[in-house]
Amino acid sequence: MTRIHPLLIAGAALIALPFAIQAAGLTFTSATEVVVYGLACMGLNVLAGRTGLFSFGHGAWFGLGAYVAGLSSLAMGGAFWLPLLIAVGATALIAAGFGSVMLRRSGVYFSLMTLALSALGFSIAFRWTEVTGGENGLGGIDRPSFAGLDFEMSEPYYWLVAAIAFAMLVLLWRVNNSPLGTVLRAIRENEQRTRFLGYRVDRYKLAAFVLSASITALAGVLLLYKNRMTSAEPMSVVFSGELLAMVVIGGMRGFLGPALGALFYILFREYLSIYTDNWLFWFGLVFVGFVLFAHDGLIGIPGQIRRYLRPPPESHAAMAGRKAETHPLPAFLKPSDHVDGPLLVADGISKYFGGFKAVDEVSIAVRDRSLHALIGPNGAGKTTAFNLLSGLYEPSSGSLTLAGAPLSGRTPEEVSAAGLGRSFQITNLFPSLSVQENIRLAVQAASPRRMNPLIRAEGLEEVNDQTAQILDYAGLAGMETAEAASLSYGGQRLLDLGLALGNHPRILLADEPLAGLSVAERERIGRLLKALSADIPVLLVEHDIDRVFELADRVTVMNEGHVLLDGTVEETRSDPRVQEVYIGSGTSAVAARSRVSAAQDKVLLSLDGVNVSYGKSHILHDVSCALRQGEILALLGRNGAGKSTLLKALIGIAPVGSGEIRLDGTVVSGLSSAEMARSGISYVPQGRGLFAGMSVGENLELGRIKRRKGHGVHWTDERIFSYFPRLKERIDTPADYLSGGEQQMAAVARALAGDTRVLLLDEPFEGLSPAVVEQLFETFDRLRQEVSIIIVDHNLDLALTLSDRTVALERGSIIHEGPSAALATDIDLRRKVLWL
Repeated sequence: MTRIHPLLIAGAALIALPFAIQAAGLTFTSATEVVVYGLACMGLNVLAGRTGLFSFGHGAWFGLGAYVAGLSSLAMGGAFWLPLLIAVGATALIAAGFGSVMLRRSGVYFSLMTLALSALGFSIAFRWTEVTGGENGLGGIDRPSFAGLDFEMSEPYYWLVAAIAFAMLVLLWRVNNSPLGTVLRAIRENEQRTRFLGYRVDRYKLAAFVLSASITALAGVLLLYKNRMTSAEPMSVVFSGELLAMVVIGGMRGFLGPALGALFYILFREYLSIYTDNWLFWFGLVFVGFVLFAHDGLIGIPGQIRRYLRPPPESHAAMAGRKAETHPLPAFLKPSDHVDGPLLVADGISKYFGGFKAVDEVSIAVRDRSLHALIGPNGAGKTTAFNLLSGLYEPSSGSLTLAGAPLSGRTPEEVSAAGLGRSFQITNLFPSLSVQENIRLAVQAASPRRMNPLIRAEGLEEVNDQTAQILDYAGLAGMETAEAASLSYGGQRLLDLGLALGNHPRILLADEPLAGLSVAERERIGRLLKALSADIPVLLVEHDIDRVFELADRVTVMNEGHVLLDGTVEETRSDPRVQEVYIGSGTSAVAARSRVSAAQDKVLLSLDGVNVSYGKSHILHDVSCALRQGEILALLGRNGAGKSTLLKALIGIAPVGSGEIRLDGTVVSGLSSAEMARSGISYVPQGRGLFAGMSVGENLELGRIKRRKGHGVHWTDERIFSYFPRLKERIDTPADYLSGGEQQMAAVARALAGDTRVLLLDEPFEGLSPAVVEQLFETFDRLRQEVSIIIVDHNLDLALTLSDRTVALERGSIIHEGPSAALATDIDLRRKVLWL
């Protein structure tokens, strides 16, 4: 379908608007108000829709522009263009000053500061009578006359306002599609990752703040000349709220959505005010309706209707078109020179959180063209050390250098610009952007034109070429247009690694890059990292010891915040201290022990022909299986097979399109996730999902408070502590201060805290040391006497040994169902069923 350019639509709308308004019984004056308010909303949307910063005080800039222009016009005897330029320029300067302070805070704190700014501006304008006219306003403003035209009449003034507004739309269109605009969108999606790509986020946010305030001030100037006066009212909190409501109703994500919202507001006001003085009350109800039922605003309604009447065709998972081919490292990523010796050096770095020493006197030296592994049990301080090296935390003591240049105390943006790239333990992407847009943002960070507000970002040919090369190299080719959020977990990890490479690193810090990947993908990414280290050194954190020993040139082992050993692979493998604190009895020893099943004949949970889709992607296809009382069921399959989606369908997060889910004979498909949880199904998500800042005890209470319904085993704190005694010692500790293993224990305990019949575990062993894995394994083995369990985990030996039966998925369909023992002992059958 041919798309009409938004600027063509805007131009035609500006021409047709006055005639349509007159046909509706209104005047050119109303048409002018629509354009003025539309322009103000477009300015506000630079912050709200584009950058993700919600301002509740933009009326302050609207009123400021009007007052400055009015005072300037009176002083000059009735000028127009010069007061307009003075007002916009003065607003830009004042906004830069306020923005440099206000943008140090984000989220609700930023919004509250803008609210305070509006209240302050209104108070000054209303009380400074000598300058602003106080409650009587500032009057005596004459409209301009130039080029043989007298703009005192409403019709010519409308065309002047329309011409100025269209020029601003052209400017905004260029900005939105420029390198600057793409970074603003990235900030909206994921500010932290934008910083780690090397963008100075504070500068981009300030640019957006100033541009937004300036355009809004321009709208205020135009309304000043339209009304021939101004007052304190536009600076009020009420008017600021009306502007934001117009933006939301019109649609923040559509380019012309805010302008459409302004048209709706004017028409709503003009017609409803005929019948009632309380029209704002009804406008508020309409606003709530749009928030609840039309998230994309008026501009998104046609798309909603189209998707309802003509649902998009179903497709397989986003990674179906992927072309995982082998490519050499792109030439532009290869360093121009190498150093003979350590490239990244940490000398005695420490980090304290209050009285807690997360990292204590740690020294690491990563040589150029090597793969250096950093290992240790959960809570050893590995991730904290990574955060120190990458600039997320500032060391309490010690020094960091990269190629001799100091890194200590530098921000993530500065560390990234110095040549350090990193991937994250929990994937850190721009979820609503495509795979290609994600990589392009990373590559663009090195371009000297990365902050240009006028050129087309997609016109940077060098950036486009390098993006294509990284997509090929990282195995992301073939799914360039897929949204990052639509990828499987393994696909997201690949993209996370691609982002780190797109940042042109001199050294790469890879935090658990193999977690969540299939065996084939782990093998492929392992080889890729090893080959990469021949040009770009890699510092690797990974819990797969066999893979570490296979890949690493040197290994540093941490324990309890200290360096336990730094040496070769053989020295690490044979050191008894490492075996004691890290390896434990070993996963293989755990898997080798026999287990006693508690499975009964009674079917507790069943699925019959279940289908689940995400948008147009059909993820689960006619899935039918059952879970018995006291049984542990392993759900296995490659990345993107639909395992996590099946768990989410069972807890009500992923809506079931067709088919039935029954719990103890009762149909529960279609219930909300809260209702599913209250019915006795408990879910431990991948990544744990604890409430950071809350203590272990508070997390447990939140898991229990709404789920004491008598559906399943009743879990008291004492009963939980009998399975997780360590949590009793950590009951008052904030969840984000726990080690990875303790966090996993807390996540399982929170899930059990309510009345539980079925426990869903999504990758419960991921990222944990063998010693902690062994402890959790034994706990789950004991829990089979209390609850039925469905487990998803990429560690096949553990999952097969722990479980009674296995269901294997491939592309959303069941390809195997049977006793786990057969797969655990018959490797050939395992290869055949699981494609390993």
